[in-house]
Amino acid sequence: MPIVPDTKDWTWVLSRPCPECGYVAADVDRDHLGPLVRENAAAWQDILARPEGLADRPSDDRWSALEYAGHIEDVYRIMDARLALMLAEDDPAFANWDQDATADERRYGKADPVELAAALDTAAGVLAARYETVEGPAWDRTGRRSDGSTFTVDSLGRYMLHDVVHHLDDVAKGFAVLGVERG
Repeated sequence: MPIVPDTKDWTWVLSRPCPECGYVAADVDRDHLGPLVRENAAAWQDILARPEGLADRPSDDRWSALEYAGHIEDVYRIMDARLALMLAEDDPAFANWDQDATADERRYGKADPVELAAALDTAAGVLAARYETVEGPAWDRTGRRSDGSTFTVDSLGRYMLHDVVHHLDDVAKGFAVLGVERG
């Protein structure tokens, strides 16, 4: 069964805590974005190494852990492309990304966990390494989505980090519903 698309504008997480997962963007030190991406990716590696409940949806309106992991790999890749664009061009416009169409096209729920783990780790490593190169005024470079949301290199990192942290929380809650221990 397809998931109902999430049409919320999540940019508000940059100005206030997320009541669902507890993420607080203001608490993130931008100089630690690279290590935080690597830490997050390690948690996804642990999830993908566990076969129990990996492909099971906890409810009809929630993705499985495997589907979330596929999305996270894409988040790392898309955000790296956006970051690279921001560092290379003045105030670039980002191409639209239909996350739900991508989930269907890439068949997240049918992914091989071993292959996905490797791709996710690679994508996270590339993004983390790029964030580790950012210095001084480059943090203030801007880019924008077609909906008018403007990001700096700094705020894009905090926004991206919320997405990947929030979905770890989604998976933990899903595993609890399924009665699967996360280990």
